[in-house]
Amino acid sequence: MFSGGSYREVARWLWNFLTAHAKRVDPRFEVELESGDEREGKSYGARLRLGPQVSPVVEFDYREVADNRGGLAWCAALAERAQAVARGVLEAQRTADAGAR
Repeated sequence: MFSGGSYREVARWLWNFLTAHAKRVDPRFEVELESGDEREGKSYGARLRLGPQVSPVVEFDYREVADNRGGLAWCAALAERAQAVARGVLEAQRTADAGAR
């Protein structure tokens, strides 16, 4: 892996990375990545979705992701963070499903 990259290239990498690690918790997860005009070149906002359950926005600084995406320790920490958010959403979905019965 390598560091750097354009805003869009880093966004694509971040979306793929978050998707891969969320799907390790449950393959039904989807990632919504906010990278619109107001964020262009500055930041990203990510949400993990499992059915109707959606995580709060997780903020990422573009420069931090671009500079560190080649670092194994940073990527390992990001993977754990993504999986922790996914586990929280999964638990909320299970609670909602149990309450609906």
